[in-house]
Amino acid sequence: SLEDGPMRRLADVVMQMLVSVDQLAQVAIVGVAYLLRLTDTCPSADETISSYVGRGQLRGARWAAIVAPAIDGLFVLLGEAPGHCLRNVETAFLGLPPKP
Repeated sequence: SLEDGPMRRLADVVMQMLVSVDQLAQVAIVGVAYLLRLTDTCPSADETISSYVGRGQLRGARWAAIVAPAIDGLFVLLGEAPGHCLRNVETAFLGLPPKP
């Protein structure tokens, strides 16, 4: 079927590659902040930038209140509903089972 054709599979692989680049960028950015003692949170290779920012929002971090609207706005332009960062907080960091 078309839904499981080569283009769908290519799109799936490309999406996973983009997520891995996002996770690498999060480790690099948060890693520098961690090394400079700007945060006590060691970065996780399993977390995206959006998840990290969303967790900051949940903690009430001022920097997250500044950064989240920019990220959320980008995803609204890409067709998502508002609230991208909070929706994408990695469940492992909340002590919940993984999302299906």
